[in-house]
Amino acid sequence: MKELVRKLTEAWGPSGYEHHIRQIIREEVAELADEITVDPLGNLICRVGDGEKRVMVAAHMDEIGVMATYREKKSGYMRFANIGGLSPQTLRGNRVKFENGVIGVIGVEGGKGDSLDQFFIDTDDASGEQTVPEGSPAGFWRPMDERGKRLVGKAMDDRIGCVVAIETMRKLKKKKTPNSVYFAFTVQEEVGLRGARTAAHNINPDVAVALDVTRTGDEIHGAKMSVKLGGGAAIKVHDPGLVVPPAVVDWMVNRAEADGIPYQRELLSGGTTDAAAIQLTNAGVPSGCISIPCRFIHTVSETVDLDDVQACIDLLSGLVSNPVSL
Repeated sequence: MKELVRKLTEAWGPSGYEHHIRQIIREEVAELADEITVDPLGNLICRVGDGEKRVMVAAHMDEIGVMATYREKKSGYMRFANIGGLSPQTLRGNRVKFENGVIGVIGVEGGKGDSLDQFFIDTDDASGEQTVPEGSPAGFWRPMDERGKRLVGKAMDDRIGCVVAIETMRKLKKKKTPNSVYFAFTVQEEVGLRGARTAAHNINPDVAVALDVTRTGDEIHGAKMSVKLGGGAAIKVHDPGLVVPPAVVDWMVNRAEADGIPYQRELLSGGTTDAAAIQLTNAGVPSGCISIPCRFIHTVSETVDLDDVQACIDLLSGLVSNPVSL
């Protein structure tokens, strides 16, 4: 599983430009799905099983990034806009990778850094030739590293959710599902949950489960929340975009307890997931979320615990391999 995490997190795919990561995932699941389609927005939708209940599982493929907007005269310095949520304090000295392979380094005007218009990307290669045109998107770049059971890398948000989905599909290959399970690898989550909304309209599920990362409360002077790294799968109860129906929470908690899967309850005070968009499609969809605890979200050093990832795989597999009675 670690090599799959490495492959997906190191792949390139800012919001709206998911074609590379979509192809990688499609190759991974080619032998695992009964049907694979790509919808007009770019969501990769994989059906497993043909039961009466339609279960949608959503994990977004995209990652935060930047868009080159303006080249300073006679230099390799590019001004940029954000693609998704960026924190200025995390930018200085970070590297970004453009689709053509050019690596840029983010700099900031001396002593500043309060707003994005004070930052620039250095793409100077000493040749005096500009290799990155305006309008070029870039993703942040760092390789994945291991520290014991902890994996550290960029784009864990939400490639680790994609890993949970893929590994669940592998388990369903051996243990059949009585449901029709639609694994939707969605686009443009970081810029407004766009892909999940269109995918859900197409799938028209009876119930939906989003897979995404969540904050932890175990950093020094960190967020006041009970989720911690190594504590197991996080079952969402509430976030600003989603009030999880009690029946959905009970469905997940009961399955975790029946299968002996470590879990923790997630109450998130900021941010939301694809489930917030899915719940409002068509006539409404009961929606929940299995969250992977993650430190340092929206940085190049997002950190997850392998035991938590496995707990999320086991929980999702248990949910979809049994009849859904919601």
